Amino acid sequence: MEKGGARHGAIGTKGVELVVAALFFALGALVIFDSRRLGTGWADDGPQAGYFPFYLGLIICVSSLVTFFKALTIRPERDKVFVDSAQFKLVLAVFVPTVVYVGLIGLLGIYVSSMLFIGFFMRWQGKYSWLKLGMVSVGVMGVFFFVFEMWFKVPLPKGPLEAALGLN
Repeated sequence: MEKGGARHGAIGTKGVELVVAALFFALGALVIFDSRRLGTGWADDGPQAGYFPFYLGLIICVSSLVTFFKALTIRPERDKVFVDSAQFKLVLAVFVPTVVYVGLIGLLGIYVSSMLFIGFFMRWQGKYSWLKLGMVSVGVMGVFFFVFEMWFKVPLPKGPLEAALGLN
């Protein structure tokens, strides 16, 4: 343990608060910027399209500034550990494959990407046999395909496999 209860390789609450406040400020600024493009005033027939989003963006920016400056006042001895390196590795173990999965949806479609995602986690985390992970991942996505495509008639993103099978 170091001064203030911080551990080596740990991320403190102060750092997280500052980063999140900055990200929310950027989001609010983007909303304000785009709202100005749409019009933020009051027209003859009522508020313009950007009126309410502009004020929501303004509230987000002000709130994030308050959070940012409040976080700046956290003294080192009061800066509690938000996440240590072991916990952060566990988060990344789920986050990184999820980002890859989302990226694969555009290339392979949602059904094939989801089968790979389910199968990957079953094998990596659960150490299930190839037969079980194949049956579960194909079975689950088969049910999803039936429910969304056949029953609800909601087309989801498809890839080259579905096109080859004539399911596009």
